[in-house]
Amino acid sequence: MYDFAIFWDWLSFAARWLHVITAIAWIGSSFYFIALDLGLRRQGQLPPGVNGEEWQVHGGGFYHIQKYMVAPPNMPEHLIWFKWESYATWLSGFFLLAIVYYAGADLYLIDRNVLDVSAPVAILISIASLGIGWLIYDQLCKSPLGNNDTALMLILYGVLVAMAWGYTQLFTGRAAFLHLGAFTATIMSANVFLIIIPNQKIVVADLKAGRAPDPKYGKIAKQRSTHNNYLTLPVIFLMLSNHYPLAYATEFNWVIASLVFIIGVLIRHYFNSVHAGKGQPHWTWGASAVLFIVIMWLSTVPAALTGEPRASLRAETLMASTHFEAVRDTVMGRCAMCHAATPGWDGIHFAPKGVLLDSEIAIGEHAREIYVQAGRSHAMPPGNVSGMTDDERRLLVAWFEGR
Repeated sequence: MYDFAIFWDWLSFAARWLHVITAIAWIGSSFYFIALDLGLRRQGQLPPGVNGEEWQVHGGGFYHIQKYMVAPPNMPEHLIWFKWESYATWLSGFFLLAIVYYAGADLYLIDRNVLDVSAPVAILISIASLGIGWLIYDQLCKSPLGNNDTALMLILYGVLVAMAWGYTQLFTGRAAFLHLGAFTATIMSANVFLIIIPNQKIVVADLKAGRAPDPKYGKIAKQRSTHNNYLTLPVIFLMLSNHYPLAYATEFNWVIASLVFIIGVLIRHYFNSVHAGKGQPHWTWGASAVLFIVIMWLSTVPAALTGEPRASLRAETLMASTHFEAVRDTVMGRCAMCHAATPGWDGIHFAPKGVLLDSEIAIGEHAREIYVQAGRSHAMPPGNVSGMTDDERRLLVAWFEGR
């Protein structure tokens, strides 16, 4: 079973790597096509149905690209669909969510000072929230609000702010940020799977049948694609946030998440404006910088701590081990100078990744990480700055494996 812990850590790494690879593919193609669409030129004689064209140069070759606003007169022989990047990103992301947060629910998903629920209940809440998010978003887009892009975006932002607050009332801060990212990414991927691709298939079917495609399908797909474009940067921030406790583990974490969405929209507005030839709104960078400074200030407000820490059954078993006293002294001497509420190591002002190892309960709760990071590997302490010995590492292994 202890080799399984190593296997599980590698599985998590592989899933994360896969998720990053597929996300790069999806985001890259999304950004490219938005830039292409905004940069189309409508000059000279264009073929019937062509809304614009663009010449590009890359990799030593020239590309001549034309866009049909609805569809070409005839079905092309070779048609490339951009959909698998989105599907693979969501599937790999959900797989990673299951590996880290569902399998490790007691450690990463549930904060019993926030909501005292069992792991199965917390997982069900997680899954349900992702599905409900899409239903709310989709119905808003299909309502009369869908005809007013500005009003729709403002309402959708309100929904995201509400979810940012709501998740912090359900899960750990780290899981709340991750779920807000997953909530948004689910909307984005569902846009592709349930709206954009089906609408394109309707157009293709009309072409094959010799019918004139209805332009409304392209208009709807374009709206959803634009939403995806503006949501991408906040999702990236939220997915990376688990490495930065100052983002997710402070009192006003939900406000920080809400401001991140505004920053993401501002940055995309700049690039979209540039690609469309509408100038360079540099003010967006200034506004983003001001908001980021506000975020930094908000992160300095101490999190409100309520209740007494509670150890899980697994932690209590490890704390009862005959090795625990020696393990406690080792961790306190080699790790707690950084992993403490007030780190004593020069240059470190906050516990790395928010992990505190300055109490017996904390050591018991983080036993698996101690085992993997400092027992079975030499990842911690970084550079072995505190001089942990091989005997001490063997002690950590023996303790966790119950020898």
